[in-house]
Amino acid sequence: MREKLTIQETEIMNEELILKTSSGADVAGLTPKGQMLVDSDGASFIYIMENEDDYTYISLPEAVWPKLKAAMADKIPAFLSERDNKIELEGIYEELAYLIDNIQGNSNYGEEFVSRVEQVFLS
Repeated sequence: MREKLTIQETEIMNEELILKTSSGADVAGLTPKGQMLVDSDGASFIYIMENEDDYTYISLPEAVWPKLKAAMADKIPAFLSERDNKIELEGIYEELAYLIDNIQGNSNYGEEFVSRVEQVFLS
């Protein structure tokens, strides 16, 4: 079964964007897939990680978008950090830029989601 972890806390520290969940989930054994999806109904971007058995979705909800945008602009590496494990989310900014470009003005994602993305990332 796919696990979904939602990022609740972000901070920029020592030239790194640190992303944390509220669950304190064990992320040991996860490897970055370097791919992202969109959850337009849940107003979030999803970074895909995998282990030997399945995928884990890292949900980046609208609340973390401003820090994500700032880190992306400054090209600060992003890390998932839980329980003394820190994993770089490789390719996150390239994937995010691609998705934002695809979402801009594209009503297939839903008017409300498109508007939210444009307000945060394109303003």
